[in-house]
Amino acid sequence: MTTISDVWPLFGLRLTTPRLELRPILDQDIPAAVEAAHSGIHEPGRNPFSTAWAEAPIHELGPRMAQWHWRCRAECTPESWTLLLGIWHDGEFIGCQDVGAKDFAALKTVSTGSWLKQSMQGRGLGKEMRAAVVLYAFDWLGAEVAESEAALWNEASIGVSRSLGYDLNGITRKAWGPKVETVQHVRLTPEAFKRPDWTLQVEGHEPVAKFLKVT
Repeated sequence: MTTISDVWPLFGLRLTTPRLELRPILDQDIPAAVEAAHSGIHEPGRNPFSTAWAEAPIHELGPRMAQWHWRCRAECTPESWTLLLGIWHDGEFIGCQDVGAKDFAALKTVSTGSWLKQSMQGRGLGKEMRAAVVLYAFDWLGAEVAESEAALWNEASIGVSRSLGYDLNGITRKAWGPKVETVQHVRLTPEAFKRPDWTLQVEGHEPVAKFLKVT
């Protein structure tokens, strides 16, 4: 019998760390993602994202999140892709970690972004989920560089990057919603990566690699 993972191979991917499961968000997972985001991600008025999506009222947040997930799927090609991975901790949906790339075949470079609901912050889970996708990018996809960015005031995000071995890679000024923020860019290579003391468990990689034409 044909399964949804046969139809859309990315849905079969599973990354498992000591405390977390990371897997693509299915339509039936979107309500849990909306509830997790609506429970609070950051302090009011202290938006760490390039758009203030997490501050939207729930009647707007739900449709926006659904559209974002559907858009990322619809636009996913080997030339430009984003894997939106939900984060589960003890069976509870607690956040999202993405990893994506453009022109990956030539550049071998991925970028990452994430959010974690506020009640689960401060436990090292943000570092664990970032480490998971970096391990997957370097060891399974063959990436040579991983990049990320954060508002210069976002010490928690930059701290995660530093703890994993990222180098600071310049700053820029960007329009983030109605504000202008100074943004810190960071860059990581396999040689500089401070690997965790655990092994990433990966399921469903081969169909993903075939779909993305990763060799």
